[in-house]
Amino acid sequence: MRPITCPYCFAEVPRQQIAFRCMGRAGRGQGCDPVLDERLAAYTGSTAGASLPPVFTAPGRRSRAECPSCGRVSTRRVCPHCHNPLPAAYCETPGRIVALVGAKNAGKSTYIAVLLHELMNRVGTELDASLVACDDRTIDRYKRDFARPLYEERRLLPTTTSAATAPREPLVYLLTRTRQARRRLPSRLRLGRERTESLVLVLFDTAGEDLRSREVRDLHLRYLEAADAIIFLVDPLELPGARAALREEAAALLPATPPDPDAEPINVIARVTEALRQRRELRTGERLKVPVAVALTKIDALAPALAVQSALHRTRPSPGTLDLDDREAVDAQVRGLLHQWQAGQLDVYLRQQYAEYALFGVSALGGMPSDGRVGAGGVRPHRVEDPLLWLLHRFGMLEGTRGRANGNGS
Repeated sequence: MRPITCPYCFAEVPRQQIAFRCMGRAGRGQGCDPVLDERLAAYTGSTAGASLPPVFTAPGRRSRAECPSCGRVSTRRVCPHCHNPLPAAYCETPGRIVALVGAKNAGKSTYIAVLLHELMNRVGTELDASLVACDDRTIDRYKRDFARPLYEERRLLPTTTSAATAPREPLVYLLTRTRQARRRLPSRLRLGRERTESLVLVLFDTAGEDLRSREVRDLHLRYLEAADAIIFLVDPLELPGARAALREEAAALLPATPPDPDAEPINVIARVTEALRQRRELRTGERLKVPVAVALTKIDALAPALAVQSALHRTRPSPGTLDLDDREAVDAQVRGLLHQWQAGQLDVYLRQQYAEYALFGVSALGGMPSDGRVGAGGVRPHRVEDPLLWLLHRFGMLEGTRGRANGNGS
């Protein structure tokens, strides 16, 4: 089997080199006492929470190993480089890493909060999928920085501070989906069996200025380089041609200062793309093979400007599958909007640089905020899951169907 990629430090780890952490002492029974794990402390930048039972080497292809110091059997596999935990399902199945990138004010924090909430609830139920945090740090950070302020206190999430001044860890989740697989037998003998597949969501809430700083940007390149797919978030308010299409209350929220050229979507995507091309040493004209989903955020601010029959107006059809007719209609609608807003160069650049990309329109809040708070209707997300569903389909984890899409997407 191919090596796995650690979803924390993004080192490539041959399966036989996966390490184990001792289960530790249980009461007065056998087990090793906690010691300072210097590699884990170096990764987190703190010794807090880094005093744990020791890590030991063993054939990591197995699901358990005996600690050489105390003899207790352990099932806790860890990365041999950073000593972060490696979930059992991730070790057993070919997990995928999805990266998230966006400029300042693209709504990354809000998108992350709402996407995860939807996967834990409505969308997860539709897909018969579970979403589980891979470590306690992810659980604590999601509750503290995302779920509590947005869903409980109904406050807008603050603009992300730069990683140069406030280092952050990724949120790491394992999305596991179980579905029926069919053996290739005559129909009268066909037997159903379950197949479990996993995808690792590794989400960095990257600040816009981090993408301008070469020193800090390089910290994120290992994350992007290891990704099996990338989701780019684009703020349509950064597209000058789109501003004339804004709802009146949305236009009133635009900053008085001119847009920052470095925050323009084409420039953000180009910086990341050029860095990836250099890392992968691509020849001139060769396109990146990593699939890219490009999502226009905050489309609720543009709603009245869209035709009534717009594909972006309707809710996603065919729960539990990817409606391919709807997917094509949305892609065509967003492409048309980009060219209408004099932002067609973004579409051209993506086509030149990536072997496969798709366009989306999403709204995390579903309505306009007011005075730093979520609107009176609460969080009402619109199609935030679409980019991820397209990627699941590409990875063979979600079926595609042809259905009756309302409207013609024109």
